[in-house]
Amino acid sequence: MTLLHIGAFHLDIDSHKNTVWHALAPRTRILCVLLMVFAIVLTPNGRWWTWGIYAVAVISLLFLTRITLPVLLKRIAVELSFVGVVLLGTLFRDGGEVIWAWGFLRITTTGLTVLGSVTLKALLSLMMLNLLTLTTSVPALLNGLLELRIPPLLVATIASMYRYLGVLIGEFNAMRRAAACRNLMTNRYWQRLVIGNTIGSLFIRTYDRGERIHHAMLSRGYRGAFPVEKIPSAGRRDIVALALTLIAMLAGQSVYLFIK
Repeated sequence: MTLLHIGAFHLDIDSHKNTVWHALAPRTRILCVLLMVFAIVLTPNGRWWTWGIYAVAVISLLFLTRITLPVLLKRIAVELSFVGVVLLGTLFRDGGEVIWAWGFLRITTTGLTVLGSVTLKALLSLMMLNLLTLTTSVPALLNGLLELRIPPLLVATIASMYRYLGVLIGEFNAMRRAAACRNLMTNRYWQRLVIGNTIGSLFIRTYDRGERIHHAMLSRGYRGAFPVEKIPSAGRRDIVALALTLIAMLAGQSVYLFIK
């Protein structure tokens, strides 16, 4: 998800707001989001009432956190543009009544059901994941992963990737500005040539630059995770948040079981 927002690399723009959600411990937020995502994704196709309940829960949480809606919608639009290519493939699935046909391409009722189901799953899951990244700072998120017993090496790899990706973006922008100042971006041929050479140069510089950044981080006290000044401690509110998440999950699944 991080790679889709290179133009606006500050992921946690709403992490300093004062709401009930922000008062939760980072590991509680991660657990709530993962539980909702698993409940959404594992629901069988065509269970519209179940996803309706989950949508009400997700939208209520968005308003509760006072998230910046334009930023959220922009990120979801960018992400769905990549996922949409895969989603279109589900439209031409066999089964059910044929609604439209042209040659070997056929749109059936089963294909429409699968397309709508997968689209809703992707949309609600992206809302929850973007909510987590927008309202939780990266150091707090990484520390929350460590508290959930995620392997420290994996967390350190994610932290280094996040820090180093910002350096690569700055380097790429500097090289692109240098090419523009030399009038090398005047037509599409030169643009493709310059971008290709720039990516090759970045690939060659990656190893040496990574080593220097790692040594600089170690000299500044880096020990596998970014320092966090203040993390909310887990308490009664965290138990209530997890309980409400489980209630929303059970409500959606009960509709799935009893309403056909």
